[in-house]
Amino acid sequence: MFFHSKQLAFQSKPDKPDPIFAKMLQEPLGGQWGEISVMMTYLFQGWSCRGPAKYKDMIMDIGAEEIGHVEMLATMIARLLETSPIDDQEDMAKNSIVGAVMGGARVEDAIVAGMNPQHYIVSGLGARPVDSSGNLWNAGFMTASGNLLADFRFNVTAESQGRLQVARLYNMTNDSGVREMLSFLIARDTMHQNQWLAAIAELEADGLETTPVPSNFPQEREHSPASYQFLNHSEGTESREGGWAEGPSPDGRGEFSYVENPGGSSDTGDLSQVDPRVYGTPAMPVPAAAKK
Repeated sequence: MFFHSKQLAFQSKPDKPDPIFAKMLQEPLGGQWGEISVMMTYLFQGWSCRGPAKYKDMIMDIGAEEIGHVEMLATMIARLLETSPIDDQEDMAKNSIVGAVMGGARVEDAIVAGMNPQHYIVSGLGARPVDSSGNLWNAGFMTASGNLLADFRFNVTAESQGRLQVARLYNMTNDSGVREMLSFLIARDTMHQNQWLAAIAELEADGLETTPVPSNFPQEREHSPASYQFLNHSEGTESREGGWAEGPSPDGRGEFSYVENPGGSSDTGDLSQVDPRVYGTPAMPVPAAAKK
């Protein structure tokens, strides 16, 4: 179960309302690499974890932490959308989409200015589970496969992309309050990247999972000639200069080789004709007698 504590993980107090930046902050909240995505990813990874207890507990720790990050961002977005008191329309007109409309501006002008009309129309000046373009968050952004090494590698990517986007947002505002909160999120992403890298190393050291994932699939059942070949499938041969084209593979089980002109198989991909009742297009015209 979860318990809600009436305190934010870190303060979310902007210097002043800014509905345009509120729209931008929807990305780290409800975007592909946002806090909702990592929250749901870690929670589902933890709930289905069958590995040693230390891994499940660690995953649940960070999953619960990410719930707090969602709360921080949602609070910050709502505060960026706050207006002055209703009787002070002059100040309100300077600070929000509502004020822009009440002050005589058209809704269309507010949209062009970069504000999100759904922050007013749909959520009543609150955050929404959407990205900065208004696309709804969806569960396709999360990964919980049941294989800890595969999942932990995805988690490193998620934290890397998340930190990258928040760092960009940090440079897009001069609001000291917003920057303080973003600075905290950037720091936690630093920790989480290192956390998942440490977990990957420990998982492999424990002998529970190794490269290639899944490690318990018999490699002798692979088409072994292709297991460690680098195939040059684009113009140029600069790729052969990398460590992926020659030398021992990281898993210690093979030797890389470089194939400059990879050929295909003798299979041309031709298809058999299907039952006429499917009404597909035949390879040859159908004789008139066959149509009767």
